[in-house]
Amino acid sequence: MTHTVAVIEGDGIGHEVVPAARQVLDAVADLRFEEARAGDAVREETGEALPDEAVATVERADAVLFGAVGETSADVVLPLRRIVGSFANVRPARAYPGVDAIAPETDLVFIRENTEGVYSGIENEIVDGVTTLTRVITDEASRAIGEFGFEYAAEHGYDVTVTHKSNVMRVTDGQFLESVTAVGDEHGYDYDTALIDALAMHLVLRPEEYGVVICPNLAGDVLSDLAAGLVGGLGLLPSANVGAETGLFEPVHGCAPDIAGQGIANPAATMLSGALLLEFLGEEAAGERVRTAVESVLAEGPYTPDLGGDASTADVTEAVLDRL
Repeated sequence: MTHTVAVIEGDGIGHEVVPAARQVLDAVADLRFEEARAGDAVREETGEALPDEAVATVERADAVLFGAVGETSADVVLPLRRIVGSFANVRPARAYPGVDAIAPETDLVFIRENTEGVYSGIENEIVDGVTTLTRVITDEASRAIGEFGFEYAAEHGYDVTVTHKSNVMRVTDGQFLESVTAVGDEHGYDYDTALIDALAMHLVLRPEEYGVVICPNLAGDVLSDLAAGLVGGLGLLPSANVGAETGLFEPVHGCAPDIAGQGIANPAATMLSGALLLEFLGEEAAGERVRTAVESVLAEGPYTPDLGGDASTADVTEAVLDRL
């Protein structure tokens, strides 16, 4: 079966790492790629960061491979997540052999609620100098992320921690904690709970004690970046924005304008996002092939400068293709 994948390179190193990932995906699966443009440069040209034609391309695709954008992130990434109906953001943070990591025992997956919290976009200026942000937490969305998170952990053999800050945000995080743990209780899953701030400390000190962490939206964003520091940096972290029928797959590292155009960007995170994309499409064997090939290169080299080497993006891509 041929799957249609919308491809949005975005800005900066997106123009380098996304084509690299496309080569790898094309080598293992029957995919039809449809390109679309979005981001800072597109806004400068057209006045719109996410043009209607890009939206149309995404809407008819089975999945989206996305690079990164700069200042227009809120105008591109958040709408794209809504278009694909993403309710769960999956961010693995794993230390790989061969990569210098602060905590080489780390193997974490953050399952982040992707529709609510402080990212609901409800902000107001009451009077000059006084602004507000409305935090939205519902039972429906919290139960949905709970169902997804517990099922993911059971399928992949992880322990579960539900993180929250209900000692301060008693109503909103209280709702999140109550709804997520109710799902665990109903299905007979084991789990622990942890306050977000305490968990941040424990993840640094003892990351090996944790597996899947089910998080509210902002907490998942922050904690997964903290975990990136444990495993060697953002250049290694893939992510999946999962909806009921489609999804958006993107590296966590951003558009990195300081190195854009130099041909030295690490494509590993985008390739690993591609592996998640393949698995989402039901191409599990192809996804595992990509992940194994990328992990082999991370273990043996060549390495881009962010990992202490002098290899180019093209060198790393060729090495992954060789292993495939």
